[in-house]
Amino acid sequence: MKHSSPLGHAARFAMTLGLCAALATPLHASTEEWPRGHYPLPEEGDLVGEVYTVVAESGDTLIDIGHEHGIGYEEMVRANPEISIWAPFEGTEVVIPGRFILPEGPREGLVVNVAEMRLYYYPPADEGEMQRVETYPIAVGRMDWKTPLGTTHITEKVKDPAWYPPASIRREHAEAGDPLPSVVPPGPDNPMGTRKMRLGIPGYLIHGTNRPEGVGMRVTHGCIRMLPEDIEALFPRLPIGTQVTLINETLKLGWANGTLHVQAYPYLDEEDGTTIQRITEALDQVDTATDGLDYPVDYARLREVVEVPRGMPVALEVTVPETLWDRLELIAADTESRESQAEES
Repeated sequence: MKHSSPLGHAARFAMTLGLCAALATPLHASTEEWPRGHYPLPEEGDLVGEVYTVVAESGDTLIDIGHEHGIGYEEMVRANPEISIWAPFEGTEVVIPGRFILPEGPREGLVVNVAEMRLYYYPPADEGEMQRVETYPIAVGRMDWKTPLGTTHITEKVKDPAWYPPASIRREHAEAGDPLPSVVPPGPDNPMGTRKMRLGIPGYLIHGTNRPEGVGMRVTHGCIRMLPEDIEALFPRLPIGTQVTLINETLKLGWANGTLHVQAYPYLDEEDGTTIQRITEALDQVDTATDGLDYPVDYARLREVVEVPRGMPVALEVTVPETLWDRLELIAADTESRESQAEES
């Protein structure tokens, strides 16, 4: 695939998607040499990254393009609803939804937002070193095997693990005519990939995969699944005892350059609430965020974002359509008209 000019194409797509003011985040230092998904932690504000486009080449899939840029399956589909997942036409401009509002709560350790299907890591910084955040796409538990929520820690780390399928999973596979052995040794057939990290919640892991196309989807039995290259990069840097916070945040609010942004994701389950409940909760959150501020919230846009959550930050500030030049021209025209009327009278 070919990279397009991020700012020019992103701005054009932003207008189409109603994201006019949501794309430009000033960085405090150059990130050219940083790995994908690594950003300076904002000294003020809550947004990192940018939305941009790339050009699909022959043989690309939307999944492959997303993974190359650290974006999971559902994120890519939501950002590119009109593009074929498996065969985008050569030359097609593909949106990379690479701008994120950081989740609420302490910025330390690992934070996993299951609604977003994304993991955030806040590595410790030495004195004088720039603080950063890293973010990675993940797969989470499907409806009948939900990923748990709460605060826990990494309790064990294993390289090239064997997999001992629990009885419940073996039974499920047997019923589907795909029986599993009692142990799957390390290797290409191991669904845990090359790394696993055990959590303090019994039975749950963060691990790799031998099926990366499922990252960014609800396909696991409750564990958190990462792209092989991502977990291999994280694994040596996460000591046992690292805090892991698991949340289900379908609506994120954050500030950037004095503008409030919203980033919404679909509910994982229907019982999580109706659209009306989502809108009501969103209004409450926005009112809380702007309490005591003279801030012009665009409530119509908020409703649009909640009703059709695309997973990209959208600015919630009411904007005046006229430029300063437009206003000056209007004033001049009005003055000329008044003078003309005075002469005629």
